[in-house]
Amino acid sequence: MPDNRVHWPLLLAATAALAAVQLWLRPLLPVDETRYLSVAWEMWTRGDFLVPYLNGEPYSHKPPLLFWLIHALWSLFGVSELAARLLPLALSLSALWLSTRLARRLWPRQGPEVAALVPWLLLGGLFWHNFFTLVQFDQLLVLAALLAWLGLLEARESAWRGWLQVGVALGLGVLAKGPVIFLPVLPAALLAPWWMLSPPAGWWRWYAGLGGALLLGALIALAWAIPAGQAGGELYRQAIFWGQSAGRVVNAFAHRSPWWTYLWLLPLLWLPWLLWPGLWQALRRLPVRQDEGVRFCLAVLLPALLLFSLVSGKQGKYLLPLFPVIAVLLARALTTWRPQAALRPTFAAILLALAGALLLSLPWWPQGPDWLSQVQLMWGPALLLWAFVLLRLRLSLPATVRAAALTMLFMSGIVYLAVLSLAREPFDLRPVSHTLAGLQEQGRPLAWLGKYHGQFNFVGRLSGPVAALPDRPALHAWLRANPGGWLLVNYKTVQPDVPDTLPVYPYRGGSLVLWPAARLLADSARLDALPGSG
Repeated sequence: MPDNRVHWPLLLAATAALAAVQLWLRPLLPVDETRYLSVAWEMWTRGDFLVPYLNGEPYSHKPPLLFWLIHALWSLFGVSELAARLLPLALSLSALWLSTRLARRLWPRQGPEVAALVPWLLLGGLFWHNFFTLVQFDQLLVLAALLAWLGLLEARESAWRGWLQVGVALGLGVLAKGPVIFLPVLPAALLAPWWMLSPPAGWWRWYAGLGGALLLGALIALAWAIPAGQAGGELYRQAIFWGQSAGRVVNAFAHRSPWWTYLWLLPLLWLPWLLWPGLWQALRRLPVRQDEGVRFCLAVLLPALLLFSLVSGKQGKYLLPLFPVIAVLLARALTTWRPQAALRPTFAAILLALAGALLLSLPWWPQGPDWLSQVQLMWGPALLLWAFVLLRLRLSLPATVRAAALTMLFMSGIVYLAVLSLAREPFDLRPVSHTLAGLQEQGRPLAWLGKYHGQFNFVGRLSGPVAALPDRPALHAWLRANPGGWLLVNYKTVQPDVPDTLPVYPYRGGSLVLWPAARLLADSARLDALPGSG
C-alpha cells in the first residue's frame, strides 16, 4: 500500500523544535528585521495604520500588509518581539499546506502521492527552513502566489469563483510587496493555451476573466495607495506609485547583480535535494508533453526565472514565491520514478558528515574570530554519528524524503547550538538599544553618523527619532545644536581607537561607540577622525 500521508504531526513537531532553537538563539537581525519591526512599532505608537513611518519619515519602500498583520497580533497578545517573529512561521506553515493543495489540484489522480512529498521537500530545503522565522515580506508573497495559482486552476471549472480568488490574491500580493506578485502569476495565466490540454470553451472568456482579476487586484491595492499617497505627501506618493517599483526593476538601489546570478544561486538554495542522483533520474522521466500539471509548473517557472533575472536587484529570497512550484514539480518527478530497491539517504548523510567535519575543525580555523575557539567538540561527532546511522537505513521513497528533511532540520539545529550561540553578540542590539532608551528618557538627543535604518527604535521601544547625519556639515550642525546629546558611530573594527570611558558595543563585525556631543565639540582631532565624517 503506497504511503500517501504527509505525516503532519511529525512535520509540525520538527518545525516547532527548530523554530524554538532559532527564536532562542537568533536575535532580530539588523538591518532588515530590526527596520521592519521599527516601522510597525512607529505606526503603532503614532496610531497611523495608513502610512508606514520609519524614524519620523514616511517609509515608502514596502506596502503595509506585513505591518498590519503584526499589529493584529499585538492587539491580541500585546506588543512583543515573539508575537511578530511567530508570524512568518505561521505563514510558512500555511504555505506548506497550500502547496499540498496545489499538488492535488494539478494531479487529481496522483495528487495524494505527490502531496505527501511536497511539504517535506520544502521544509527540508536549507534555505527555506533557515528563512521561516525571519520577519520578512517574502512569505506573504509566497501565500499570495499560491492563492493566485489555485485560483487559475479553479477558474477552469468555476470562472467567477476562480477569477475572484486570483484578483484578491493579486491585490494582497501588491499590498505585501508591490507589483512583483505579477512576475510569478501573470505569465502562467497568459500561457494557458500552452499548458491547458483540455481548454475551456472560448479563450476570450479566459482572458476577459484575467482582465477582471487584474482590475480587482488593482482596486484592492489602490484602496490603500490612494489615501496613503494623499496622507504621506508628494514625495511619498511618487515613491509608492512609481519610484520604488521602477527603480528596483531598472536600476536597483541595492543588491545589483548580473542577469545570470540565479543560474548558480538557485541550485544552492535547493540543497540538499539537488545532490540526490535519484532526483535527477526522476526529472529525466518527467512527462512534459502529456502532463498538464508539469506544463503548468513550467509555465510558471521558466518565464518567472527569466523576468526575475532581468530585474536589476537580486537576492535568494526573491525566488521564494517559486519554491512551492519547484517542490511540486520535484515531487511529481519522484512519483514517476519507480526504484527497484529500497533507498539509502546517502546524499543527506554526505552533507551531514561534511557539516560534522567542519564543526570539528572550527576551533582550529586560521585567522577566525575569537569565538571559534569556544565551539564545543561534541557537536561534530553528533552529526557524524547521525550520518553513519543514515547510511545504514533502507527506506521507501516517501520515507527517504522525510528522513532527509528531518536530517537537514537536525543539522541546522545543531549548527545553531554550536555556532550561533557564540556568534550572536554582534547582532544582538538589546544592550545598546536599552542604553539609548534610557538616554532618551532623560531628554538627551540621539544621532547616528551615516545612513540610519531604524535599528534601535523597536528593540529599545524608543519614543522619538534618532537623527541621521549623512555628512560632515550635518554632523557639525547637530553637535552645535545639541551639546548635551549623544552620537552613535559605527566603527569597522572590533577594538576601535577610542577612550576607555566611552560605551562600546559589538556590532556586525565592528563596534558601535556612543560619543557625548560635548566631548567631540571639545576635541576637534577626535571629531575629524570619526569614520565616515570626512
